[in-house]
Formats: sequence, structure tokens, C-alpha cells
Amino acid sequence: MDTETKALKAQRWGEAAIAVPISIAPMMDRTDRHYRYFMRQITQCTLLYTEMVTAQAIVHGDRDRLLSFTPAERPLVLQVGGDDPTMLVASARAAADFGYDAINLNVGCPSDRVRSGNFGACLMAQPHRVADCVATMMAASPLPVSVKHRIGIDDLDRYEDMVHFVDTVAQVGCRHFTVHARKAWLQGLSPKDNRTVPPLRYRDVHRLKGAFPHLWIEINGGFTDLEQVTEQLTQVDGVMIGRAAYDHPHLFSAVDQRFWPSNRWSANRPAPTRQQVVEAMLPYIDAWVTQGLKLNKITRHMLMLFAGQPGSRLWKQILTTESSRPGAGVEVVQRALGAVLRQGEIQAQLGRLTDPLGARP
Repeated sequence: MDTETKALKAQRWGEAAIAVPISIAPMMDRTDRHYRYFMRQITQCTLLYTEMVTAQAIVHGDRDRLLSFTPAERPLVLQVGGDDPTMLVASARAAADFGYDAINLNVGCPSDRVRSGNFGACLMAQPHRVADCVATMMAASPLPVSVKHRIGIDDLDRYEDMVHFVDTVAQVGCRHFTVHARKAWLQGLSPKDNRTVPPLRYRDVHRLKGAFPHLWIEINGGFTDLEQVTEQLTQVDGVMIGRAAYDHPHLFSAVDQRFWPSNRWSANRPAPTRQQVVEAMLPYIDAWVTQGLKLNKITRHMLMLFAGQPGSRLWKQILTTESSRPGAGVEVVQRALGAVLRQGEIQAQLGRLTDPLGARP
């Protein structure tokens, strides 16, 4: 662990770190440290999560590789998967040692690999075991512990079943629940299908908040724009966005000023342009490439930055083709940005030719 990361231990945010109105979901193979740093160039205030890391990996694996992050990524939550209290205790202590702001227990992932290890969504059928796991983590670490879960699994999907689960876990002191508003079928559906096929049941999550007004209830599932977030915040405490945050990252450029208008970051920081985001990434990219990291490990997260904009195809084409080449560095990103800007100028000139009055509001 580097000295800078250790210093974060003296800067705990406590419960306030996870009591925020909008967050980006933990996503396997997506929300790694490079994606999180990239998103921090777009939004300073949104709560970020790691990919799920198994407690077993934390206990037996390379903790520096698994858990290290840069201070700019905070506020940041470590999501863990597991059901062994001993390993979860070690994970909670490691999270505190590395300077995370909170720890989250995964009780929502329906994959076969997760289920075979008896953690993820299958734990919804064992609320007392989840409560024991949460209690041991809370006792072992000063960090707040939250739970991310489904509205139900298989035939255990009544609203009353979810209430029983939340009530059982809340009794040990857990105060933050993120609810994916779809049930999970542990047999017959792939993890991908479990994200889209079971119908969304937002009303059940809204009812849950009404039943537990003292808990922080965050809703997750199917949200793609900020209007939906604003609407949901009239019913619940927070909204978590998943795939849309990856497929349309610049969506979050308006988040800080919209949801934290008095925050010290957003008060003096206008929404960053896409060009500014790219330029802010260049020193970070250069530092990592200099250390031997392949450029595409970072640029793969940036492919959708210009989604829907002139030059988006060129941006993705250049980054995809050239970032994997030996020796590729920031010059590739600069070349891709230049292509986008030229395409934008061409589009603007064409617009002026067809509209002699210029762009209209």
C-alpha cells in the first residue's frame, strides 16, 4: 500500500460517504480503477464502487493489486462477495486499511460461479446468515457496511419476503440498502438475462422505503437518464445507475451541479466538456503507460465518451485499433481527439452552409 493511500485513513467520511443521491453500480470487468479515475474527470460527487472482489481473493490474493486506488476516486466503496464471516472480517479490515469509505456486501449477483460459492443473490434465502456477516464486518471495521440485493429470488419473491430480509439485516445495525428492482432467477436465466428479463418492480422498492423510513434505501435497475433519477428521488433516498453509466459516461457531466448545487466542487466547476475530460486523462494515461500498462487497459473505458457526437466512430476506431499496439501511448489518444475535433468542425461548417443564420437555440 503506498503512503498516499495510507494517508486516506485519517480522512474518513463515515455514513455521509454512502448517503448520496446518485451512484454508479459495481460492474464486473468495468468499474476497475481506471474506469473510476476516468469517471472522476466527469463527476466529483457521484459515489463509485469497485468491481465485486471475493473475500477469498482478498484473504489469499495480492491485496495491492486488488484493492489499491488513487485518492481522486473517492468517495469509493469496496464491494465484496462471500459468506464466511472470518474472511469477511479480514476483508472489512483490509478495506479500512486501504482507505475505502465504506464496504458493500453483494447479495445480488446471480451468476453460477457466485452461487456455487454460496454468496451473491442466493444469500437472500438466508437473511440471518447475511445479518451475521454484516454484524461481524461492522464489529471488525470502523467503515459503514451496506448491502446490495435483489427484490427476490426464484419463488422467494413476494414483497413480504424482501421486507423480512431487510428487517433481519437492519436489526444488526445495517442502515444502507441498495435494491435492484428485479428478482433473480437462479435457474434458467443467465446473468445477462437476469439484468433485463425479470420485470422491474419499482413500486416494491418505494413501499420498502415507506416501511423503513429510518433506513437509506437506494434503487437500482433500468435507469438511463437524469430525469428518471429526479423522479425516483421523490420516492427513495438514492438512485444507482449501471450500464448507462458505462455506455454514456458523459451523462454524468451534469450530475454534480444538478444534485449537489451547493457542494464546494460543483459550485465553482462548470460541467466538463468531452475534450476537457480527455485532456485531463492524458497525464494519468502517460504515468501508467510509462509503468508498463498497456494503453487499451485504460482507453477501453473511454470508447463511449463521444457516443452520439460527430466523430464518435473515428474516436472508437482509432482507440480500438491503435491502443493495443506495442509502445502505444498518449499520442494515440491525442490523435483520436484531433480526429473528433476535426469532424466536429466539418459538421459545424456544413451546418453554417445549410443555415446562413447560424446555430439556432
